[in-house]
Amino acid sequence: MRLGLALGYWGRGPDAAHLELAREAERLGYDSVWTAEAWGSDAFTPLTWIAAHTSRIRLGTAVAQMAARTPTATAMHALTLDHLSGGRMSLGLGLSGPQVVEGWYGRPFPSSPLTATREYVDVIRQVLRRGGPVELDGRFHPHPYRGPDGTGLGKPLKPITHPLRADLPLLLGAEGPKNIAQTTRIADGWLPLYWSPTRLDVYEASLGDLREGFVVAPMVRAQLCDDVSDGLLPVKAMLGFYIGGMGHAARNFHADLMSRMGYEAAAHRIQHLFAKGHREEAIRAVPDAFADEISLVGPRQRIAERLELWRKGPVTDLLVTSPDHKTLRALAELNG
Repeated sequence: MRLGLALGYWGRGPDAAHLELAREAERLGYDSVWTAEAWGSDAFTPLTWIAAHTSRIRLGTAVAQMAARTPTATAMHALTLDHLSGGRMSLGLGLSGPQVVEGWYGRPFPSSPLTATREYVDVIRQVLRRGGPVELDGRFHPHPYRGPDGTGLGKPLKPITHPLRADLPLLLGAEGPKNIAQTTRIADGWLPLYWSPTRLDVYEASLGDLREGFVVAPMVRAQLCDDVSDGLLPVKAMLGFYIGGMGHAARNFHADLMSRMGYEAAAHRIQHLFAKGHREEAIRAVPDAFADEISLVGPRQRIAERLELWRKGPVTDLLVTSPDHKTLRALAELNG
């Protein structure tokens, strides 16, 4: 099981510690470093900055949001950074949800998310293969555009720049069962948001028999500490925000996943409290048991024992979210 460093996205401003964390991860032998985006900092610019200050560690977006860019624009970002980094780029994509797509990007959330995702991936694959002009008779991402509000003058094009790798890895962040199943068919890997090594049955039907080389790379909050309860507080804060605030009460993919993982009542309570403006109560309503099973928190020996659970399933890469060098070093040593 390879280790990656997941830096996420910026908060109020750039995090001065991110670059040094990435460089430390490279020194410790971590395989990859990943950036993300929500509705603030973008995923590609910080990753390019990290690429310029490292030499070996692989680079990934976990995730870049599809609504933020057309598929050809995303492919341009990926192939450009792949060239500049010497072939270290992996492209992780996510569809996000209606709240972000319509509220931030000002785009309609697709009526058929599976079709929209499939078309988006198809266009990117065509760009990277550069086998000919990009053409797709698609419902959401037609190339060339032939809509009633267009000029009808568009023509199929292929990228001027020759991509460094036609097989640049493409991974998808997926939460729903059908989306996960499609991911195993059309992508090179899957980026689970929450992963519990003790609840593999939640994903079993969707994953099926994974082909050789398919990447399963969940993110995990890790914290080397004496007090487990204190170490779980950042995990609960993250869950309170995602479950309660990242989606509408009627359509929240994160809450749906938490429910499928056995915590339906808690998920509804978190949503209710967050919607009422009781954010601290929403965070406290996150069960310690749920926060604990999707994270690696506590003394070194406890983390070592729990790390073995993650090794036993289909996980190929563990993307670690950790704020300090001590924890990164401990995981590198424990992972061998």
